[in-house]
Amino acid sequence: MRGSPTLTSADADWWKGAVIYQVYPRSFQDSDGDGVGDLAGLARRLPYIADLGVDAIWLSPVFLSPMKDFGYDVADYQAIDPLFGSLSDFDTMMSKARELGLKVIIDLVFSHSSDQHPWFRESQQDRTNPKADWYVWADAKADGSPPNNWQSVFGGDAWQWHEPRGQYYLHNFLKAQPDLNLHNTEVQDALLSVLRFWLERGVHGVRLDVVNFYFHDQALRDNPKLAANGAVSAPTEAVSAYDWQDHIYDKNRPETVGFLRRMRDTLNDYPMTTSIGEISDTKYGMPLRVDYTADGDKLHMCYEFSLLSEQYPGARGLHSLIAQYESTIGDGWACWAHSNHDVSRIASRWQLDEAGQKLHAALLMSLRGTACLYQGEELGLTESSVAFEDLQDPFGKHFWPDYKGRDGCRTPMVWNSDQPHAEFADAKPWLPIDPHHMPKAVSVQDEDKTSLLSFYRAFIGYRAERRALIQGSLDLLPGDDAVFAFVRSLDGEQVLCAFNLSSDEAQISLPPGLWTADDASPFDSHLSDGVGFLKPHDALYANNKNPN
Repeated sequence: MRGSPTLTSADADWWKGAVIYQVYPRSFQDSDGDGVGDLAGLARRLPYIADLGVDAIWLSPVFLSPMKDFGYDVADYQAIDPLFGSLSDFDTMMSKARELGLKVIIDLVFSHSSDQHPWFRESQQDRTNPKADWYVWADAKADGSPPNNWQSVFGGDAWQWHEPRGQYYLHNFLKAQPDLNLHNTEVQDALLSVLRFWLERGVHGVRLDVVNFYFHDQALRDNPKLAANGAVSAPTEAVSAYDWQDHIYDKNRPETVGFLRRMRDTLNDYPMTTSIGEISDTKYGMPLRVDYTADGDKLHMCYEFSLLSEQYPGARGLHSLIAQYESTIGDGWACWAHSNHDVSRIASRWQLDEAGQKLHAALLMSLRGTACLYQGEELGLTESSVAFEDLQDPFGKHFWPDYKGRDGCRTPMVWNSDQPHAEFADAKPWLPIDPHHMPKAVSVQDEDKTSLLSFYRAFIGYRAERRALIQGSLDLLPGDDAVFAFVRSLDGEQVLCAFNLSSDEAQISLPPGLWTADDASPFDSHLSDGVGFLKPHDALYANNKNPN
């Protein structure tokens, strides 16, 4: 469903500064009694999302899949898995979203497929079939060992021996997720056809999983060991042998840029669409995000991982991070997030009380960039402790007990504290409901004007009325150990944003101008005689009445 060619640039740039709500479908709302969330359940709950005031939803994969990695192992890119419903259910959900003014972004996995995908089933048969080169196959070394030292993110070698072909195939993740060979232009064409299929169905954008894994080194050279200051050293947060390598050959390859340009050309045929690239790499992430979003001919924006770290950055850390980002990103654009389906929830990760969660929610949505919220974040849900016998995540099972996987952030939404299974499902949920979440249920917070849920609604509405907070430039103010502050500016509108991240009262000197505190802000701090007085874990928003 193509957009109108008469759209204004503002319409086309809706994604710049948007607020996107990430839905993990398995855990959002069940409608058919099997304990797993689905598209009909999502459609039922869309009014709740719309009431938050967000612009769009990002939907984690719902395609046909054996569910070895819960949808990130796709067996058919153009079919909905029966677990979630049907294409008709998808269309109904899309129609409901449009009625509510919500845009829909889907999650596409182009780095790899399931080993049950028809493409792989054909490719694995022999070395001469039409799709023999659609995946990454390689001969063994003389001693029968894998072609090189590449490791899987999920542990062990990234190569799986396949007896019928007498070769290894590459899998950067599970062995049930063989890597597609994007050096083959036929593969690229097939993936772009998939993209067009969903764009024709009316989606407003795509979130692209592990973009920097799209290409591999065709010479299959060994990755070098990770080095620090010229010496080989252990990474600070090593989980497996994967973390000891410098990943210059199994991912992060320069050929990625060319394919991203082809994708952008396709997206440009559908006005009002956007793309978000996931680039998960500690060492090369920032340079890649710059390369992949520069010049307006590749990705629209990149998903930023800096605020998903385990370590709390504090005011100085945030100042340093944003200073580096603003000086580096150029004409690129970030998509900021505090939580998602792969990391521990922010309330637990950074040990934030409700005041701290409100403060950081406002901070996230005040940065220059697009903001992404993860379901339940607006309720203050904490990371769940899932017993080993209840674990579903293959990553967690493999590395237990040193790493407990991602199930703790994927437990079901809690809608009603008075209903069985929190009104998520009529049957036993696929992951247990966390009893600690029940007091935070939507039914508890919905009418409470002081609740975290009410704060999210209020702040998103507040932000929507200030264009400088959506697409304005950002100028950092001098920082210290307590206060992180900046000014957003657009077309003569200036908004000062100051956040006291400490447990003590703090002050900040305002830059030149006729600044007045914004009384509509949902915070209590105030200013007097050019000085901002900030309460602990509180913020100050101020407007400049004479920005020139």
